[in-house]
Amino acid sequence: MKHAFFVLLLLALPTFAQTAAPATKEDVQKLFNVMHVKEQISETLDGVRKQQRSIMHETLKSEDPTLSEARLASYDQAMDTMLKDTSIDGMLEDMIPIYQKHFNHADIAAMTDFYASPTGQKALHEMPALTTESMQASYGRMQKQMDAAMQKIKQMAAEDQAKQKKAMQDSQK
Repeated sequence: MKHAFFVLLLLALPTFAQTAAPATKEDVQKLFNVMHVKEQISETLDGVRKQQRSIMHETLKSEDPTLSEARLASYDQAMDTMLKDTSIDGMLEDMIPIYQKHFNHADIAAMTDFYASPTGQKALHEMPALTTESMQASYGRMQKQMDAAMQKIKQMAAEDQAKQKKAMQDSQK
């Protein structure tokens, strides 16, 4: 009797050890549709473009105060062209295996159900504004860090130049 129990237990173990069903490409695409990921990426890229434009303008003007508005406009146009050529569909295709790696079928189904709900839809609707406002709120901190990093790099470059100059002087003696 004892042996029969262990045999049944051994036969049942594979059932218990099975992992959850993997998420399919279609599962992830359905989640992306419910989440309006394509639209979110487009809006996020627009927010990033605006933020980068502001950072770029301030950085360039600090380095060259005589920089004309026409020149800045040409830089803006180049940035817009680069972002315009970004393939959102390609980005979504790149994201699918990542979702499949981190989430199984049940996970994706639960997220799809949540994001299809009114609360999920509200969270999705507010996400671009949250992202943009968060980036704007942290801009000052980021700018200070960028300025400090640039100052450190300039200091390192000056030290390297001084070392090279000294080495050249020493070699001429």
